[in-house]
Amino acid sequence: MSTALVLFRHDLRLTDNPALSAACAAHAQVLPVFIHAPGEDGEWTAGAASRWWLHHSLAALDKRLRAQHAGLHLRQGDTLNVLRELIRMSDATAVYWNRLYEPTSIARDTHIKSALREQGIETHSHNAALWCEPCQIATQQGDPYKVFTPYWRNLRPQLRIIEPWPEPILPGWHKLPGDLPLAAFDLLPRIRWDNGMTDTWRPGEAGAQELLEIFADDAIGDYAQARDLPSRHGTSRLSPHLHFGEISPRQIHAELDRRAQSVEAKRRPDIEPYLRELGWREFAHHLLFHFSQTPTENFNPRFADFTWAAPDDELLSRWQQGRSGIPLVDAGMRELWHTGWMHNRVRMIVASFLTKNLRQHWQHGARWFWDTLVDADLANNTLGWQWVAGCGADAAPYFRVFNPVTQAKKFDPDGVYLRRWLPELADAPLDLLHEPWKDPSLLSRSGYPAPMVDLVSSRQDALTAYQACRKP
Repeated sequence: MSTALVLFRHDLRLTDNPALSAACAAHAQVLPVFIHAPGEDGEWTAGAASRWWLHHSLAALDKRLRAQHAGLHLRQGDTLNVLRELIRMSDATAVYWNRLYEPTSIARDTHIKSALREQGIETHSHNAALWCEPCQIATQQGDPYKVFTPYWRNLRPQLRIIEPWPEPILPGWHKLPGDLPLAAFDLLPRIRWDNGMTDTWRPGEAGAQELLEIFADDAIGDYAQARDLPSRHGTSRLSPHLHFGEISPRQIHAELDRRAQSVEAKRRPDIEPYLRELGWREFAHHLLFHFSQTPTENFNPRFADFTWAAPDDELLSRWQQGRSGIPLVDAGMRELWHTGWMHNRVRMIVASFLTKNLRQHWQHGARWFWDTLVDADLANNTLGWQWVAGCGADAAPYFRVFNPVTQAKKFDPDGVYLRRWLPELADAPLDLLHEPWKDPSLLSRSGYPAPMVDLVSSRQDALTAYQACRKP
């Protein structure tokens, strides 16, 4: 009777899990394993919000496994050493996993695969996270893409509706000595600041499916317009579930297509704008795979000479706390702190404010997002911050500086989003809500701070610095 280990990482689901399905098809006994090894992530060990999500996602996965009279073996330590110990205890002959694509993960998994094969253990890795492997899409010259549109033109025709793998029935399971309780990983905050996230999210495979159904039933029909409105649930909000592998792009694509085909043609929603957004996620992993230095280095080498302002702890603290005095920026940062998430358009605006109006290095923002976002993903976080800062692949031109007042008036014209996250301005008249500094008495009464920077002059200072950077 052969036994296999299935190593779970960022693929915390049973449905459409190719590694798990392959192991169950080939072996009489399958042992699901999760090894907590934060030290193996290098400088990108999970932030506080991600650890919170991981705790609840692991609990949800274990619950689903126990419904099959199985369970999740929880271990901690060096991944290779723990796998060897489990192999010895269980007489496993094979290890299965789904691939990760961060540089440190690739190096670790390559080493593990080589070491296990040397001792006669089969290793099988699968793609469970992306439509296509990052190395599968290339220009006609065989080079990686650096611009999204031609990348998408190449990728989109290759996408096919593929029925996701069903949830497998585990052929056998038994408890091993040495399994740890989930609390041993110490993932939850000791001083509880997570009530807002608990109220907002349901980590796990069931939560992902619930959000997908809501999105497919309602928001997808108006996605192209509603996705820019932060006061509405016009986006799928599936990003943390995708990051932790509680749902796959293939599942999303198949379900949206099925729902679209089930209605008459004249009422059929256009799912292409949303698929294109998933394409940006693929592009981010493509870039990280081919340009592994970009989490800490500018993609565009010209920005090596850019004159960032000196790091200013007070400015950074006010930006982080949502006390900048710019309503849309502050609303976004407070939403982030309370829920672990921020609307995508608002993410661009708060990032533009930090990197251009305050001229603080984009890495300060990337690190803060890494710690506070429940969907903190190295590929997407890097692409997003470098795109806004103007130094990344296919980046917004540096001279494009989002005006948070104009953006708020356009995308939150009635102030619903601002009033929700800025309760001290909840009663402000609409003509002052977007620019409360125009009435000093309003600031005095409400306690809302005056702007810490002038939007017009700071924009010009940023453009001047950019022009100096462009000089040969």
